Amino acid sequence: MAKLEDFVKAKEKLSKVLLETHLIYSPIFSKESGNEVYIKPENLQKTGSFKIRGAYNKISNLTEEEKKRGVIASSAGNHAQGVAYGARELGIKAVIVMPKSTPLIKVESTKQYGAEVVLHGDVYDDAYKKAKELEEKESYVFVHPFNDEDVLDGQGTIALEILDELPETDIILVPIGGGGLISGIACAAKLIKPDIKIIGVEPEGAASAREAIKENKVVELKEANTIADGTAVKRIGDLNFEYIKKYVDEIITVSDYELMEAFLLLVEKHKIIAENSGILSIAANKKT
Repeated sequence: MAKLEDFVKAKEKLSKVLLETHLIYSPIFSKESGNEVYIKPENLQKTGSFKIRGAYNKISNLTEEEKKRGVIASSAGNHAQGVAYGARELGIKAVIVMPKSTPLIKVESTKQYGAEVVLHGDVYDDAYKKAKELEEKESYVFVHPFNDEDVLDGQGTIALEILDELPETDIILVPIGGGGLISGIACAAKLIKPDIKIIGVEPEGAASAREAIKENKVVELKEANTIADGTAVKRIGDLNFEYIKKYVDEIITVSDYELMEAFLLLVEKHKIIAENSGILSIAANKKT
């Protein structure tokens, strides 16, 4: 399990590359829930998401020998761009395997950060298998999107920033896909403020973490069906499951309808456009 010093070190490294995403007070969502609600706008981060945090921290912690080998990742979006950006900043070769179905704009964005893109298969699982093949063949270092200590240390720096800016925070709602984000945030937040409450939020159609907690073991869902495609994960990470069991107080789910409602409110009242996976917490706001 990570220690507070791991998150502090990650924050120091990330200070070279991150944009500051200050909390935004939300009158509309505060009124809706009866709480004082703040939004952490990581969609305004470099590469468009929090994923740069974990990717950069992982790559910066590699040994010199590992850096010479280069890194590889499989992703259809945000993780790809985070790894590509991090590798470029650290002068390391990056190969990203993406499904052939990946939108062209995401492929081009990844290439613009200097990564070599390999298009393979129809879905993420195909791209993942290809990436693991290339890892073995070319001796690349694989950068996992969530099931990795260095990655979750990077994601956990969000908790440090939240509690630096708003020490009186009582609850943090965190989206769950594979579990890397909530593992880092929950651990870091509880190490600083043990009585803080951490609530995970999943789509109803892809509640792999809630199912794992229910069964007390990591399970694979038969399908993941949700408009929140970035969190459409059938199986959470084994490492992340241990963090969620220890540090997360509750997991709730939201419907696609609730996601769409939150999306429209966010656009109308805050003029912020965010992807559905990032809106999970806002959609769950009424349920806390």
